[in-house]
Amino acid sequence: MNDFWSWWQHLPERIDPVIFQIGGFRLQYYGLMYLVAFGVTYFLAVYRLKTEQHWRYSIEHLQGLITAMIIGLILGARIGYVLIYNPLYYVAHPLEIFLPFQFQDGLRFTGISGMSYHGGLIGTLLGLWYYARKYKLGVRNSIDLLAPCGAAGYTFGRLGNFINGELWGRVTTAPIGMYFPGADGRALRHPSQLYEAFGEGILLFILLWSLRFKLKTPGAMLALYLIGYGTIRFVIEFFREPDAHLGFILFSLSMGQVLCIIMIVVGVCAYFLSNRHTSLTRR
Repeated sequence: MNDFWSWWQHLPERIDPVIFQIGGFRLQYYGLMYLVAFGVTYFLAVYRLKTEQHWRYSIEHLQGLITAMIIGLILGARIGYVLIYNPLYYVAHPLEIFLPFQFQDGLRFTGISGMSYHGGLIGTLLGLWYYARKYKLGVRNSIDLLAPCGAAGYTFGRLGNFINGELWGRVTTAPIGMYFPGADGRALRHPSQLYEAFGEGILLFILLWSLRFKLKTPGAMLALYLIGYGTIRFVIEFFREPDAHLGFILFSLSMGQVLCIIMIVVGVCAYFLSNRHTSLTRR
């Protein structure tokens, strides 16, 4: 058993996040995990279209919808990170917001570093809203279709964080802790990326997928997603190291937890508004 724990605790040190490198350009598993996440979301949505008869979407519309959401996600995640987590740095270095280079001490390729989940969620919903409105697909129905599928895809985003050796957890004495080279390599830390992959991805997917036939109110799936993700992420944040340049921003709560509280409140309001809208429509 001791051999297992030794292997487990030093696992991050054995993982090379780079698939290959040519000069200053590096292709990392983190980007590949994003592609896997989008693929899982798409194929689950196709499965729903083919097996659940009440959807009236063509495959072409589904592809367009997901493309709009991907564009919104990438833009929203990046802008969200810039505005929420490090605005002062990017005011001084505006070219680095969307260019994958660092301009300090010469030109250096870094990739796009820093993405905000909450900003990405807003961008995704805006992309969905734009496309669904343009082609009259129904915004709430589109969300109901894709919310469970997106939760499954999100699992791979967190696995990408783990492989990339980032967003590690707080120091722990429990044997489940790991040594992350980018952190203090002498201290065991919670593998919070794996906690999030399981909780925000697998667990939330199972919940939403199992309820997809039981939620009769259009738009209720979004409300449940916001409440479910916000609650799970809020709890897991107690095991995750806060951003070094932010720390705890409200009592002992991190920025992520504050945003999750807002997310839960929005989800509760969305649920009651969806029910109220449905009740008024039926009158």
